[in-house]
Amino acid sequence: MRVYILSRNRNLYSTQRLVEAAELKGWEVRVIDYLKCSIEIMKGQLNINYLGSQLPVPDAIIPRIGASRTFYGAAMIRHFEMMDVFTTSGSLAVTRSRDKLRSLQILSKQGVDMPKTIFASNKSSAKDVIALSGGAPLILKILEGTQGVGVVLVDSEKAAKSVLDAFYGMDVNLLVQEFIEEAGGADIRVLIVGGEVVGAMKRQGADGDFRSNLHQGGHATAHKLTRKEKSTALAAAKAMGLGICGVDMIESARGPLVMEVNSSPGLEGIEKSTNIDIAGKIMDYIDANVTPRTDEASKKRKLKKDSIGV
Repeated sequence: MRVYILSRNRNLYSTQRLVEAAELKGWEVRVIDYLKCSIEIMKGQLNINYLGSQLPVPDAIIPRIGASRTFYGAAMIRHFEMMDVFTTSGSLAVTRSRDKLRSLQILSKQGVDMPKTIFASNKSSAKDVIALSGGAPLILKILEGTQGVGVVLVDSEKAAKSVLDAFYGMDVNLLVQEFIEEAGGADIRVLIVGGEVVGAMKRQGADGDFRSNLHQGGHATAHKLTRKEKSTALAAAKAMGLGICGVDMIESARGPLVMEVNSSPGLEGIEKSTNIDIAGKIMDYIDANVTPRTDEASKKRKLKKDSIGV
């Protein structure tokens, strides 16, 4: 089996663990910096070049695409898909997951519960947006923010109006969400691989911080999901069409609410908090869905199951 991990940094914990897990299977594995790839398109022929040489066609790819590089990374995934290469997350699904607004629209359509969210242009009245949101306290999120950056809690309508007016003046796209006080600055990250829950952790924000992201100083512990939490996470992953993802939820008085579905979830926090070999589960998923090429010169291969999101 030949597997490529599309990652810009081979020294990241997640990338290293994926390499180790693939090597334990006895597979040929390479870390490919997708920004150093170029695609070649001709009549009836699709190639990918890397560092000046044509890449041999792999059996599978594992995309680890940075949020700021979504467009280019998705183009590379799509090219591999066109070459009949199995991908753990399809290009369309990755693109959808990176658009916070589009993600929430898709989840809503599929009946997945979430905090009430308002999106409006800078031509809208800040007062009207606050009223639609149900009043302060409120969470303001920049659409392009990641890892807890660009998320602001405002505890009064006066503060909310000031922040909204400031961001609207800079032509920044914002989501305005209800604040779920009972969550207590904690959330639940559920790791899903191939339509199955393989691990879950509860992340608690640092003292005085409502954000639970580990990158913002939070800490994590293993979490046993309730039946409702599990079904909600699986429904969110299915709605987004992702083979591998992290579903972030918060606990509320009306049940679990989905905040985000991450197409490139980090492995360090959840592996260390749960002692589960998540990277190994990902390789098992590939193994169950891919038949390795028998003819290296051939551009085609057989799949036991279609890749997700093509």
